[in-house]
Amino acid sequence: MFLRMIFRALFRQKVKMLMIAFTIALGASLATAMLNVMLDVGDKVNQELKTYGANITVVPKQASVLNDIYGLGSSEESGAYLKEDELGKIKTIFWAFNIVDFAPFIDTHAKLDDGNEILLIGTWFDHHLELPTGETLNTGVTNLRSWWEITDGKWLDEQAGDKNAVMVGKVLAENEGIKAGDKIKLETRYAAEELTVAGIFDAGGDEDENIYAPMDIVQKLSDTDGLLTSIEVSALTTPDNDLARKAAKDPKSLGADDYETWYCTAYVSSICYQIQEVITDSVASPVRQVAESEGAILQKTQLLMILITILSMLGSALGISNLVTASVMERSREIGLIKAIGAHDGEISSLILTEIIITAVIGGFVGYFAGFGFAQVIGHTVFGSAVEMKVIVIPIVAILVILVTLGGSIPAIRMLLRLRPAEVLHGR
Repeated sequence: MFLRMIFRALFRQKVKMLMIAFTIALGASLATAMLNVMLDVGDKVNQELKTYGANITVVPKQASVLNDIYGLGSSEESGAYLKEDELGKIKTIFWAFNIVDFAPFIDTHAKLDDGNEILLIGTWFDHHLELPTGETLNTGVTNLRSWWEITDGKWLDEQAGDKNAVMVGKVLAENEGIKAGDKIKLETRYAAEELTVAGIFDAGGDEDENIYAPMDIVQKLSDTDGLLTSIEVSALTTPDNDLARKAAKDPKSLGADDYETWYCTAYVSSICYQIQEVITDSVASPVRQVAESEGAILQKTQLLMILITILSMLGSALGISNLVTASVMERSREIGLIKAIGAHDGEISSLILTEIIITAVIGGFVGYFAGFGFAQVIGHTVFGSAVEMKVIVIPIVAILVILVTLGGSIPAIRMLLRLRPAEVLHGR
């Protein structure tokens, strides 16, 4: 009897029930889209920010100390270097999969044909690296400095055989009259090399006054075979919190549980610490402007998603409240008659709530899949990639739909409880 009354009520009020289902579906779709994007947005925002460069720099410990005390920041001045054969170890740390790109650097001063001294920087451009794990990786400044604009020529391509080529900064090229394809001679106290200019780049900074060359050439010219000045690392990180900031000052100050939490979370400080563990006598430091910007942007983006979710569910609750109240008012004579023949308030409330919850389940089911489709539109439009389906969103949306449905039904239930059969049946 109870089920028969429910299905008859749903059929008689199908237009109103469809409106309730649509209202719930709309709120559920927005909540689903925002929650899926919010839970997936961290990696996507970080990936977008990776185009603006490295967020971790690694230098020799001795060079770091001398720079802090005397301002001697380069390895050439301090006599301290990192080892090139340890670079692959960066991809063996706990957060190896969060290391997006890295590039080593070695710098020295060299003279051009006209006697002008320039800063010559050796690095990897698109280097094929065999990792200790047996995997392979292509990494270097071609990806790490993707914002560089090539104004003449092309990127130096190590794998295509550009071993005796260089990239020249725009400012230096203009001052020296250098163009792509030109031959330039670079000389140091150890050796001299004649190299071809592969391209002219515009970095928009101090790099435009320098020359970049393959690592082995600069190591030969500076007599530093197998040695590095620094390493720049681009890593996906989690925004810092109080634990991360405390650990950044002194990891040894943490208790065992806090240390494990910090070490196993992709904070920039924990990734730096793990890099120091695998690179001998090194100091890894976050580029604070980049790392803090990532955290701030990510937190604001996630807060925006949460606010949209809350507002969408509040809007659905208000819509449900109006629709259910109108339904109860239309059925006041029917409800009054049911009360008059002996039905209790609890039984009538259960009847109305069951009808609304059945409608809400249908609306929530439709809304979830519509919302996931909406999340894909956001992912492809904003980030150029699909949004991963997060299983945890399903129970969250289900709970939100039930809470919103019950919350929106409260005014109607209160009105139902105040109905007096005698007044309703007499038309008052």
